[in-house]
Amino acid sequence: MSSDSVYANWQFDTLWRDADYSVCRMRAPDGSASKLAKTLHAHAPGAAALERLEHEYALRDKLDPQWAVCPLALARRDGRPMLVLSDPGGEPLANRLGAPMPPVRFLPIACALAAALAQLHQRGIVHKDITPANALVDLERGVARWMGFGIASVQPRERQPLALPQDVAGTLAYMAPEQTGRMNRSIDLRSDLYSLGATFYQMLVGALPFSATDPMELFHCHLARQATPPVARVPGLPAALSDIVMKLLS
Repeated sequence: MSSDSVYANWQFDTLWRDADYSVCRMRAPDGSASKLAKTLHAHAPGAAALERLEHEYALRDKLDPQWAVCPLALARRDGRPMLVLSDPGGEPLANRLGAPMPPVRFLPIACALAAALAQLHQRGIVHKDITPANALVDLERGVARWMGFGIASVQPRERQPLALPQDVAGTLAYMAPEQTGRMNRSIDLRSDLYSLGATFYQMLVGALPFSATDPMELFHCHLARQATPPVARVPGLPAALSDIVMKLLS
C-alpha cells in the first residue's frame, strides 16, 4: 500500500459520497495526470469496509478498461485507506438523475450500460451492486463503465443467508429480491439485471420503483410488490421502453 506522500499534493474533487466512501477525481499538481480515488471516511474503518476495497483491488486482472473503471493501487490519504482507479472521464450517473430523462438521451447511455454489464457477465462476474452511483457515464458521448466492485462475486451463483437489512451487502433501493436472503433463490447474473432495471426505471421516471425508506419495507416491496410501469408515471414515454424495464424487474 502506497504511503500518504505519493498523492499528498494532488487536488481532490469529490464526485460522489455515501455513508462509507467518497469517489474523487484527483489531479497531479502539474496537471499531467488524472485518476479516480475511492476513499473511506473513517480513520478507523470497520473490517467489512476495508475488505471491500481490498476485494475490488484483487479483481483488477479480471476487469477491462473498455467497460470497467479499473483499480490501479491501494494507497492512503490523510491516514485513510484509498483505492486508486483509472480515470476514463465522465461522472457517476447518480449525479444526473432527479427528473425523467428524455428517451433520446436515455437510449445511448442505457445501451452502453447494458453492453458493459454483458461484458462483465461474460467474465463470470456478478456485480451485486448495480446502481447509478456505480455507473461512470459520459452522457454527451454515450459512454459508460461500471465501478464499485467491492462485493462482486466470481461464483456463478451463491446464497444470501438470512440477515438484518444493515448486514446485507448492497444498496437496498436497487437490490434483487434474492439478495435479501428472504427467498429460496440463488444470487446469479439475473440479480444484476433486476438492479439494472431499477436503475433504468430511475433514469426514465426520475424516481425509484419503490418510495419506501424503511429497510424492512423496502425488502417487502422487492419481494412482494410490482412497480408501477414507467409509462403510467411519465406520459408519452414509449411503451416499448417501459416494457423492457418491467421485464428486467420481473
